[in-house]
Amino acid sequence: MQIAIELPNDFVNFQGAAEIRQEVAISYALWLYQQGRVTLSKAAELAGVDLYDFMMTCKRNKVPIIDISRDDLIAELSGFDGG
Repeated sequence: MQIAIELPNDFVNFQGAAEIRQEVAISYALWLYQQGRVTLSKAAELAGVDLYDFMMTCKRNKVPIIDISRDDLIAELSGFDGG
């Protein structure tokens, strides 16, 4: 499916259509991931990048990749045998 949005010509000329297309795809994928509507791997696919690149994009945009509280993490790790 294709969705069209209207942008001022000078904006498109300044950045280029391909770059804008990529930025919109990444921004939308980040938003969907933040909302919990898609998985990390699905968001990477929607953004058109590999998983590692999407994880780095999340980091640059301060979007947590692991969404677990400190207490939950401690509880989870306490079940592991240290030996």
